[in-house]
Amino acid sequence: MADVRVGAPGAASPPAPSTNPPAAQQRRYAAFAWGVLVYNVAVILWGALVRATGSGAGCGGHWPLCNGEVLPKVSQIATVIELTHRIMSGGALLAVATMFVWARRAFAPHHAARRWAGWALVLIVIEALLGGSLVLLGHVAGDESVGRVYSLGLHLVNTLLLLASLALTARSATHLAKGSGRLFSLSMSGPLIALILVAIAGAITALGDTLFPSHTVAEGMREDFSSTASFLIRLRIIHPFLALGAGFVVALVAFPEYRARHTARLRALSGWVLALFTAQFAVGALSIMLQAPVSIQLLHLLLADSIWIVLVLFTAERGAYRSTLL
Repeated sequence: MADVRVGAPGAASPPAPSTNPPAAQQRRYAAFAWGVLVYNVAVILWGALVRATGSGAGCGGHWPLCNGEVLPKVSQIATVIELTHRIMSGGALLAVATMFVWARRAFAPHHAARRWAGWALVLIVIEALLGGSLVLLGHVAGDESVGRVYSLGLHLVNTLLLLASLALTARSATHLAKGSGRLFSLSMSGPLIALILVAIAGAITALGDTLFPSHTVAEGMREDFSSTASFLIRLRIIHPFLALGAGFVVALVAFPEYRARHTARLRALSGWVLALFTAQFAVGALSIMLQAPVSIQLLHLLLADSIWIVLVLFTAERGAYRSTLL
C-alpha cells in the first residue's frame, strides 16, 4: 500500500519545488546576462570616443540634462557624441536593473547569479554618479588637472569591478554555479591587481595622448623626458613597463594551467588570456609607432576590457576547480 501523508484524502504529498530554475529560463537569463556584458563594453568604448574626440563638454556643464534640456538642440558633433553616450549609459542602467530583478525571480536565494547581479546594480549606479561628477567638476574636454586624473582612476576601477560583476553573473547563470571560486586567493590577487594598475596607467597615457598629441615617435620620446612637459606626458612612459610586468605575472599563472589541461573550460580560458595579452602587446606597439590614432586607441581598449573579463572568468574557474580538490 502506498504511504499516504497528511493532507487531502488519498493524496500523496506534492514534490518539493526545485531549487534551480527551469532549463529554458536559465538559458534565456544567461543569454541576456552575456548580452548586457557585451553592451556595457560598447558603452565603455563610446565613452573612450567621447574622451578621444574631446566631446566631454558636448552637453555643457549640465548633468543629467544636456545643455539644460531633456532634448537639446544639436548644433555640433560634440553634443551628438556626448548625448549618445548618456543615452547608452541610461540603457545600460536599465538593462542591469532588469537583470537584477530577473535574477531574484529566476534563482533560489544564495545563488551566485543573484549575488553578482546585486553587485552589478550597485556598481552601475555608482558608475552613473561618477560619470556625472566628471561633468559637474569640469574634468572633461581639455582639462589637464590632477583632479581629473584621480576622477579618471576612480571611475576606471569602478568600471572594471562592474565588468567583473556582469561577467560573473553571466557565468553563474550559464553553469548554475552556486559559487564563483576564490577570486582573491593569494595566487590570483596579483594578476588582477596588476591588470588594474596597468589599466589606470593606460587611461592616463590615453588622456595625455589626447591632450598633447605628438606628430612623430621621436617627438613623443623627447616630450616623455622633458622637464617642461605636462605631468600627463611624463607619466605615460610608465604604462608599457607596467604592461610588460603584468603580462609576466599573468603568464606565470595562466601558462601552467594551459599545459595542465585540468578541465576544458579552464584550459580554454587560460589560452584566451595568453592570446589576448599577445595581441594587446602588438596593438600597443602599433599605437606607439602610429602616435595613438583614435581607431587604435579603441582597439587597445577593447582588448584591455576583453583581457580583464577573461581573466576574471579564468580566476573564477580556477577557484572553482581548486575547491573541488579540497
